[in-house]
Amino acid sequence: MINSYADLDDAGVATAAVRAGAEVVRTLYGRRLARMDKGAGDFATAADVEAEEAILGVIRAARPDDAVLGEEAGRQGAAEAARQWLVDPLCGTLNYAVGSMLVAVNVALRGSAAAVADPFSDEIFCTDGETAWVRHDGADVPLAPTAATRLVDVNLDPPFPNAPGFRAVDLLAQHRFVEHFRPRVVSTTLALAWVAAGKRAAYVTDGGDLSGSVHFAAGIALCQAAGCVVTGIDGGPIGPAGRGLVVAADGETHQLLMSMIVHGRRRTTG
Repeated sequence: MINSYADLDDAGVATAAVRAGAEVVRTLYGRRLARMDKGAGDFATAADVEAEEAILGVIRAARPDDAVLGEEAGRQGAAEAARQWLVDPLCGTLNYAVGSMLVAVNVALRGSAAAVADPFSDEIFCTDGETAWVRHDGADVPLAPTAATRLVDVNLDPPFPNAPGFRAVDLLAQHRFVEHFRPRVVSTTLALAWVAAGKRAAYVTDGGDLSGSVHFAAGIALCQAAGCVVTGIDGGPIGPAGRGLVVAADGETHQLLMSMIVHGRRRTTG
């Protein structure tokens, strides 16, 4: 059998992988799925597991020597492998389990290509590490971030490692936030792809180093390649010492959000 994935570049592999995962997510949507408890209120469904298996099948066929870190299956491949794929087969499992279509399928090659699929709009957001685009109805359109919508997605899900100094929910109570933005909470990192695509002005979440997270890596790569401003909640670079994430369509939006975060921190510690 001819390996149809072997000749793809890394962006092509990422795209094929999220497309395979998204097909599973669509197929199983609306069915009664057993939940596998993961602790602390988190769980996986058969859709998470089967979507990851479909994604891994593509990566193994295309890049058999690469390592993989999957949300469900964990680490696979040689520990000394120079390349590692990060896989989140269904970001927004709770949304999905209750019948919401606000979910994403995320695949990223650490430090390089990445793709995010919206299974229900049939959009695939992709980057080769340098440029970023969205594929829809067979056409590729460059991603163009803009703050015009004024919509800011704020992740309110735990954990909150930077509390009480920073609480994402406190942004929503600030008068300046209400003056300039409108909050949204979709509870999936699809919102990161939406910042890159101009559907959101910004995204804010608590956390530690999210650069190597299976949940965030693909969205971060998209936003960086699209030209968004990407930092931690302290304004510093993301990475090993990173603290959460603030992604904005432009510098003005980022600066405004950072001023609100600093103001909120002063009120908490003052």
